[in-house]
Amino acid sequence: MLNLNKNILRLYAFKFFVSLHFIGGVLVPFFLDWGRITYIQMMFLQTWFVFWFSALEAPTGAIADYLGRKTTIALGAFSIVIAAIVYSSYPNFYIFLLGEFLWALSGALISGADVALIYDTLKETGQEKKSKKVLGRYNSFNLWGIAIAAPIGSLIGGLFGLQYAIRAMAIPFFIAGIIAFTIKEPRYRKKETEESYIKTLTGGIRYFFKHKLLRVLAFDYISIYVLSFFIIWTYQPLLLNLGLPLAFVGTIHSISAFFEILIMNNFHNLERLMKSKKNYLFFSAILISASFLILSVSGSIILTAILSILIFGFGFTRKTLYNHYMNKFIDSDNRATVLSAISMTESFARAIMYPLIGIVLQFSLNIGVLVIGVLIFFAAMFSRVEEHMLID
Repeated sequence: MLNLNKNILRLYAFKFFVSLHFIGGVLVPFFLDWGRITYIQMMFLQTWFVFWFSALEAPTGAIADYLGRKTTIALGAFSIVIAAIVYSSYPNFYIFLLGEFLWALSGALISGADVALIYDTLKETGQEKKSKKVLGRYNSFNLWGIAIAAPIGSLIGGLFGLQYAIRAMAIPFFIAGIIAFTIKEPRYRKKETEESYIKTLTGGIRYFFKHKLLRVLAFDYISIYVLSFFIIWTYQPLLLNLGLPLAFVGTIHSISAFFEILIMNNFHNLERLMKSKKNYLFFSAILISASFLILSVSGSIILTAILSILIFGFGFTRKTLYNHYMNKFIDSDNRATVLSAISMTESFARAIMYPLIGIVLQFSLNIGVLVIGVLIFFAAMFSRVEEHMLID
């Protein structure tokens, strides 16, 4: 008999340790100052990352369904240990390319498999209706890790050097890998031994692309989430250009993570406040758009910090909420593969948007932020999500 509490708690612990990103609060200075690369090269590294992440996403999802999810996420944690060591070894663009590849491999191994473990654990114990709450808490542990790690990383970077903020991450990532091996696999129908890997892979992808409701939900989630993600690469230079000392940037990063935790633990309350789930999704998207638009003309450190925190809170948490809704339309046999196919689609969108938005940001940071806000507005206006698709 699967112990729900032990399994979920171990998954929470895994998420916390794999989320201790000490580099978070000094990410842009690490690339530009220690790494000695240009803004364009920095954006190319992210395109390189999402290219490999998207290329590996569905294959690693099929591996998770075919061989087992806990082993897959453990391998993901150990891969990121190697990535952290490689990335911090020497300030060279080509070494960064190798580091990003290893980071993408790690992310692809974990993506989809961890959520599948959670959902099937709940399903086996007849508690899948709790998925919104459990997934929210799971991602809260991610944010607690980020929030705690950011100021620690700033301290490590200031005392020892920015590269050590990345190198130190190998320790918690290794612990996460050990924890993953203690998780018990919930029961789900294993692929028959004669069923090929290719059949596992293509079956999950076809499942997603033939499912109309999944496509509608995925488009709404991907379009706004991907654009919101650019706050990661814009808020730090915006604040630094306005005169905020680097030491305080990590604090803003931590506050943003805590605000995301607040949002994720109050989805039900926010939906009730907005009178419906659809209304919450629409008006939160409009809020994100407005925040980017105001950011593009803001001359105040305080206002810029507040708007950045709002974008983190309402933009980044959409992925968690949509994972809850989309899982209602996916059967257990294909869950990890289908979720990975959706994430692969997200990665392709990011791979396309990074160079396009990056060119605009290189030309003008403020104009780039303005363009992002306009695109989010149009994505919200053209959403086809209806209330009946949002099942608890």
